[in-house]
Amino acid sequence: MAQHSWASEAAKDTHYLFPIGVKSIAKAFFYILMSGPAAWWRSVKSILSSSELTFKERLQLPGLLLIGSNLKQWAQRTGVEHIHVHSCANSAHVAMFARLLGGPSYSITLHGPMQDYGGNQAEKWRHASFAIIITKELVGEVKNKLPACSLPPIHLAPMGVNTDSFRRSSTYLPPQRDQQVHLVSCGRLNFVKAHDDLVRVVALLRDKGVKAHLRICGAADSQSATDGTGYVDSLESLIAELGVECSVDLLGSISEERVKEELENAHFFCLASLKEPLGVATMEAMAMEMPVIVTRSPGVLDLIESGKNGVLVEPRSPTEFAETIENLLEAPDAIESLGKQGRLTVLQRFSSKVSAKAIFDGVRQTS
Repeated sequence: MAQHSWASEAAKDTHYLFPIGVKSIAKAFFYILMSGPAAWWRSVKSILSSSELTFKERLQLPGLLLIGSNLKQWAQRTGVEHIHVHSCANSAHVAMFARLLGGPSYSITLHGPMQDYGGNQAEKWRHASFAIIITKELVGEVKNKLPACSLPPIHLAPMGVNTDSFRRSSTYLPPQRDQQVHLVSCGRLNFVKAHDDLVRVVALLRDKGVKAHLRICGAADSQSATDGTGYVDSLESLIAELGVECSVDLLGSISEERVKEELENAHFFCLASLKEPLGVATMEAMAMEMPVIVTRSPGVLDLIESGKNGVLVEPRSPTEFAETIENLLEAPDAIESLGKQGRLTVLQRFSSKVSAKAIFDGVRQTS
C-alpha cells in the first residue's frame, strides 16, 4: 500500500535467496551432501511427514530444501544464529529446512488465518524455536488446529506501529456539520476491503446534506479479474453510478509520508473491511489521534473498544456507517476523546516496541 522512503536502501542491503540459478542449485546440492546423513534423514523425514499440501505445493518442497541449504550457508558465513520469519508460508519452509540441515534456529509470525499460509503448518511450527501470534483469536485457532506437541512457545504480540513516526504535527480539530467532512481509508483495492461500501457511505451522507469527501490510499494488489483490476473497475463504475466523482479520490499507492499527511488532514479514518486480522492501517490512524470507524471483526476486537477508542460497525452496513458519522458530528467532544484514547491504546499495547521486545525475549530464551 505505502511506499517507504527506506525501501531502496533496504533492497541494497538484502541478501536474496530467490530466484535461484544453476550455480546456486549446484552449491545447494553440495552443501546438502556436506551436511551429513543425519541432516539428510531429518530433511527427508520432514518432507515425507508433510501434510495438507496440494500436489503443486508438495512438488515445491525439494526446491525449498535447496533454498534452505543456501540460507544455512549464508547464515554460517555471516554469523547469524537465529532467523525470524515474518510469515508462516513458504519462507517458513525455507528456514525450517535450513534448521534441519544444521543451520540457525528460527521463529515465525502468524498474521492471519492459518489457511492463508498454505499447508504443512505442523512441520513449520514443530521445528520453530518460538512463534509470535498477533491476536488472541489466532492463538485459539492455532491451538485448535495443531497438536500441542507440535507447538513451540507462543508469544502474543501485535504488529506494531512506530509511534515516534506516526504522531500529529498539529492539533486535531473536529469537523463542523456545515463544513466538508474529510474521510480517509487505507487499504489495497481488493473486494475484501469493501471500499465500495465507503463509496455508498459518501453518497448516503451527501443525500442527507453532509458534505463528505473520501480519499482512499491503496493500489490494486492483483491483476486478476476477481480481486484486482476487476474490483477497481467496479469501484470506478459505482462512483460514477452514484454521482460522487467529485467526492471520492482513489490515490493509488503512495509513500508513508503521504499517508501521514492524509491522516493529518482528515476528520475520520474509515475502514469497511469484510475481515481484518488486526489492522495496521487502523493502528497508524489511531497513533495519529484520528477518530476511527471500522467494521467489526474478531481480530479488531483486540484493538478497539467501541465507543471508547474508536467505533465499530457491522460489515456491509453503509447505512449504519453513515449514521455513525452523522451522530459523531453532533458530539465534537466525543470525537476528540476517541482520538486521544486511540493514541493512548497504541502507545500502551500496539507500539512496534512491543512486538520487537517479544522477538527479543523469544530469542533470548532460545539461546
